[in-house]
Formats: sequence, C-alpha cells, structure tokens
Amino acid sequence: MTALPACPKCNSELTYQDGQVYVCPECAHEWEPSSTSAAAYVDVNEPELVVRDANGNLLRDGDAVIVIKDLPVSRASAALAAT
Repeated sequence: MTALPACPKCNSELTYQDGQVYVCPECAHEWEPSSTSAAAYVDVNEPELVVRDANGNLLRDGDAVIVIKDLPVSRASAALAAT
C-alpha cells in the first residue's frame, strides 16, 4: 500500500483517493495528484486574508495581540472579551 500525501491545505494525513483526485475529509479540500506540493497549493476561491492592527501594522499568524474592548464576532455565540 502506498502512502498518500498529506493535505496541502490543512496538513491532515487522513487523505484518500477518489478517482483521479485526492480528498481531505477534515477540510473537504480536493486536489490533483500532480499538485501534491504545499507550495503549489493556491485556492482561487479564497482570497488572501490581510489583517491589520489599530495602527495599520500587518499582523501574521502567531502575532500576540491584546483586546482592549469587547468585540462582536459574526456567527459566533460570544464576543471576544477584553481582559
């Protein structure tokens, strides 16, 4: 049995092959076997998310922030609360 590649979108190892494509059951991403590299992954349906702080500085994954005001979050059951 050959090992299937991990999902290039969420890095899940629970992928399976469905016909000519690989499928990730965790994030529902489908991709062609020829584009298994994570560097080759570009989802044209999802625009790149750009997040900036109150001063206009670009925020990236892993940056620490302090919430100073309760913020409502759309489609969430509770707001982000200030501590």
